[in-house]
This record gives sequence, C-alpha cells and structure tokens, in this order.
Amino acid sequence: MIDNPLVATTLIFALIALGEWISIITRARVPMLLTAMVGYLICVWTGIFPADIMETSTFAGLGALLIGPAILHMGTMIPLSLLKSQIKAVLIALGGVVVGGGIVLLVVSLIFDYPTAVAGVGPLSGGVVALLVTSERLTEIGLASLVVIPALVVAFQGLMGMPLALNFMRRYAVRLQKDMDEGKFIPLAGPESEEVATTKEEKPAGPIRSSMTMKLFFVFLGASVGIMLGEVTPIHYTLWCLAIGIAGLKFGMFEARTLEKANSFTMTMVAIIFVVIGSMAGVTPVDVWDNLPSILVILILGTFGISLGGFIMSKLVKWHPYKGMPVALTALFGFPGDYILCEEVSRSVARNKKEEKAIFDELMTPMLIGGFTTVTIASVVVAGILVQTL
Repeated sequence: MIDNPLVATTLIFALIALGEWISIITRARVPMLLTAMVGYLICVWTGIFPADIMETSTFAGLGALLIGPAILHMGTMIPLSLLKSQIKAVLIALGGVVVGGGIVLLVVSLIFDYPTAVAGVGPLSGGVVALLVTSERLTEIGLASLVVIPALVVAFQGLMGMPLALNFMRRYAVRLQKDMDEGKFIPLAGPESEEVATTKEEKPAGPIRSSMTMKLFFVFLGASVGIMLGEVTPIHYTLWCLAIGIAGLKFGMFEARTLEKANSFTMTMVAIIFVVIGSMAGVTPVDVWDNLPSILVILILGTFGISLGGFIMSKLVKWHPYKGMPVALTALFGFPGDYILCEEVSRSVARNKKEEKAIFDELMTPMLIGGFTTVTIASVVVAGILVQTL
C-alpha cells in the first residue's frame, strides 16, 4: 500500500502536519521542521516507513523543481529600499561563519585531524552545494571514508541551529511587543511599502497579468532565467533568482508576494520541505554511531562559534544580540528554515494580525539575507578554499 505515490506522500505530509500542530500548541517552542525531520528518521530506522518512501512519493522531485520559483518569490518580499539597510545582516552572518569555522578548524584538528575538520567546516556554514564540493574533493584524494562527515553535518545541523535561533527570535519578538506597547517601535516597511504601492499605481495589472495562471507563468519564467544564468556564470542560480525577484518587484514585473497572489505558495513550501526531509534519507544508525564523536564536536563547536561570532558582530553594528544571533545561525539551516521560523515566531507571539505582520517583517528580511549570505555564498567559498588545502 505504501508503494502508492499518493499514500507515501500523505504519510510524509502527516509528519509535517504533526510538526505544525506541535509548533502551534507549544507556541513555536518546538520547530515544525525539527519534528518532521526527527520523525522521518525514526520512522525509517524502525521500519515504519520503507527506506525508499521519499522516492516512492516523488513529491520531493516537485519540491526540487520549485526551489527557484520559491526563492524568486522571496525576492518579491524584499523591496530594494530594504536591502540597502541590510549590510549589517551580511556582516553578522559572515562574522558567525568566520568565528565558527575558525574554532572548528583549530579544535577539531587537535582532537581528531585536519581532514576531519575540513570535512565539516564547509557544510557547517552552508548546505547541499558545500556538501557536494567537499565530498567530491574527499573522494578525489582517497578520503572517501570521511564523506559521511559532511553528509551527517548537513543532515543534523538544523537540529542544532533551529531551536537555538527560535529561542532568540522569540525573545526578540517579546521585546518588540514591549516597544510597541510603549510606542517606541518603528515598523520596518514590508513588501506592501509605499515604494511597492507606488509601483502598483503606476503599472496597474491588466486582465492578462491578473490571471493566476499568468502570474505563475511569469514566476517560472523568471526562475528559469535565473537557473540558466547560474549555469553560464560562476554565480549560483539561487542568487540570480533572488536578484530577479527583487528587480522584478522594483520595476513592476512581479507583484509583492507573487506566489501568494497566485495562490501557490503553501503547496510550494510543503514540496520544498519534502526536499529538506529527503536530504536525510541516506543517513543510517551505523553512520551516525561510527562518526558520532567527530560529528558532535563539529556541531557543538560550530554552533557555539557561529553564535559567538553573531553576538560579537551584533554588538559591533549595534543590533540587539537576540536579533543578530539568529541571523548568524541561519548558516545551520538556511532556506526554507529561516522563513518558517519567522512565520512560526510571528504567529505564536503576536496578539493580533497587525502585530504579527510587524514582527514578521522585522525578522524576515535580515534572516533571509543572512541565510543567503551564509548558505549560498560563504559556505561554497569556504568549502572551495579549504578542500584545496587537503
């Protein structure tokens, strides 16, 4: 029965729904993605789910297809005027990567060896691309036995980073509430800002652009251009998709929150969460046990170092650490985790819809920028440089 793609998809979807339910009743103290990922591993390891349930589902394939459009959508949530104020988020994110990577390289090299440290540093500050870069190099130089380390780091780093970031974000959201009550809070302009409203007034949508199908087509078209540019340039396609979304919003090519306007965003996010969960499909209990000491040391030191770097840079750029440290910690989970955490915190802490939007807008932009800085850029650079030293 589980061999049916719809049944397999429903079972995995049930874990996501369970995670959402637990997140709601715990007021986001337990992240949805954490519940779904741990639940998936337990079900596969105990035989409740067959090992190939993700392949049977085929839904993760749709999620992989939708990453580009989803990232373009993220760009339409960030007016260009906001990006100019986010240099602090970039500095905090880079500070976390540098301090965390430096501590791991120093301590892990002393406890284990230098190749083990290098195997963990790149993926620790990013995700799948850094994992591929590191794994290919380890295999080339005859250290294939170490390939499991970056794979396990990528698989479990979110379990370390998400609860910690969530805790800091909740505390910051509570501080925002206090400032709101005292009249001290100045809302951060969201995607429905005056700039976007003006653009909409100047370029009203006609019947063609009002069509849900056409809106979705333009998103896919823009994402396809981003992917093609990523293939012919050294810049990763996700950055092109983000840039196209931001520029398209500025010049009226896309509406703000374009996938939401096309009634497609929820399904897109669910499909991408399937991809995130599926990244853990190859992890076995034996892999975890054999490499547990080095994995734990890398994850604990890396999480501490990234948090420390985020704290130091937050102080230097005059941001509250509860706002800055989660930005640095996006290195451990990236997209879509950064968006999901912002959504969970704003929904659980806010007392009304207006307050929910203000908290979400305040958190989402720096978190998204931090995630792209670490996962998409810094991790690939770090991994590409360090593997050449082996």
